[in-house]
Amino acid sequence: MTETTQTQITQPRGRRARSPEFQLAMDVSRGLWQDLFHDAFAVRPLPRMRTDGPVTRSLPPSIREKVTLLPHALVVLAGLMTLLISLAANGGGDLVQFLTGLMGMGAVLLTLLRPVVAFWSSLVVAPVTAQYMSWWDSDWPWAPGAFATQLVVLTVVAMRTRPRTAAWMWTLTATYGFVMQGFFRSGHYHMNTMSFLFVSALALLVVTVWHVRREAVQKVTAQQTVTAHERSKRTLLEERTTIARELHDVVAHHMSVVAIQAEAAPYRVENPPPELEYAFKVIRENAVIALSELRRVLGVVRAEDYEAPDAPQPKLADLDRLLENVRDAGLRVDSTVTGAVRELPQGVELSAYRIVQEALSNSLRHAPGASAKVEVSYVLGGLGLRMVNGPATGLVKPSPGAGHGITGMRERVSMLDGEMTAEATDDGGYEVAVFLPVSSAASTEDTA
Repeated sequence: MTETTQTQITQPRGRRARSPEFQLAMDVSRGLWQDLFHDAFAVRPLPRMRTDGPVTRSLPPSIREKVTLLPHALVVLAGLMTLLISLAANGGGDLVQFLTGLMGMGAVLLTLLRPVVAFWSSLVVAPVTAQYMSWWDSDWPWAPGAFATQLVVLTVVAMRTRPRTAAWMWTLTATYGFVMQGFFRSGHYHMNTMSFLFVSALALLVVTVWHVRREAVQKVTAQQTVTAHERSKRTLLEERTTIARELHDVVAHHMSVVAIQAEAAPYRVENPPPELEYAFKVIRENAVIALSELRRVLGVVRAEDYEAPDAPQPKLADLDRLLENVRDAGLRVDSTVTGAVRELPQGVELSAYRIVQEALSNSLRHAPGASAKVEVSYVLGGLGLRMVNGPATGLVKPSPGAGHGITGMRERVSMLDGEMTAEATDDGGYEVAVFLPVSSAASTEDTA
C-alpha cells in the first residue's frame, strides 16, 4: 500500500485536505472581519491623556486637569482643518461643497467615539466629494478635502488600534484608489492615488514606530515594577533572616546556660535530696532537647551551606516519651489510643506529635496543677486527636501567653486540610479537638 493511499484512508470521509493557500485566505478573511467588521459600531471613547509625565506633573492641578483633554482638542482642530482645506480648494464653494466638507469633518470627529466607523465614513465621503468637486480641480480620485480627511482618519484610527488594523485600512484605501483610477484613465484628471498612498504610508509608519516604542516602555515599566517587588520581598526575607539568626544566637545561648547550670546545681548543694537531683536532671534534659530543636529549625538561616542534622523527626510512636516528660514536669496526664494503630504519612505523624506537644505545653503554662487527657483515634478516614485539661489548681499562677500556640496548631491543621476546634469547657478547663484526613492510598503506601 502506497503512502498516498494510506493518507487517503486515514482522512475522514467527506472532508478534503485544504491547501496552504486556502488556509492563508481563510486567515486573511478572519483577520479582516475581526479588525474592520466585527463590533465596528462599538463605542470606544478616546481616553484622556495621562498626567504622570515629566512635563504634566509640573503643571498646576487646575491646568493639569484641562491638559488631559488635549488629544480631543487636537482631533477637533484636525477636523476644522479638513473643513477649511475643502472650502479653500474650491474658492469658498457653494452649499454642496460646504456640506461635503462638513461630512469630512464629521468623519474626523467620529474617531473620538467609533474609530472603525470613522474609517468607513471617510471612505464613503471620498467618492461623494470627488463627484461634486469643481471643474478646475484636476486631482482624482482624492479631492483636497477628501485627501486631508482620509489622511487624518487613517492616522488617528491607527493610533487608537493595532498596527494590523492600520495595514488593513491602508490596503482597502489603496484598493479604492486604484479602482477609481481605472474608470478615469484619460482626460484632464491628475491621478493622485500613489501620492496619497506614499504620504499615508509615511504617517502610518510613524504611528507604528510610536506603537512599538510605547509597548517597549510598558514592558520595561512592568519589568521594573516586578523587579522592585522582588527587591522588596528579598529585603523582607533578609530582615527575617537577620531576626531569625539573632533569635537563634540569643535563645541558644540562654538555653545552653540553663543546661549547664542545671547540670552543675546538684554539686553546689551538700547532700542534695534525690528529688532535687532528679528535678535538675529533667531540667537539663529538656533544655538540651529544646536546644537541639532550636538549632534544627533556625540553624538553617545561619549560612547558605547549613546542613540539617540527620536526627529522625518525632512521630506518634514517641508520644509515650513525650507524656513521660510532661508528667515529670508536674502535669497529670492520661492517654488513650483507639482504633487500629498504623503508620501514617510523615507529615501527618509530625504534625500530630507537634499538636499534642503544643496542647500539653499550653496546659502546663495556663493550667498549672490541672490534670489532662490525650486521646488518639485511628479512624478509617484519618486521625483524630483530643486534648482536654481541667482548670488550674494550687498556688502556682498561670503563665500569661501571647496565644501563638493555638495559631500554630491551626496552621498545621490547615496545611493538611484538617479540622480543629479549641474552646473552653464547662468546668473551666480547655479542650482541643483535631481531625487530620488521611487517604487510604497514602496509608497503604507508607505502610508498604
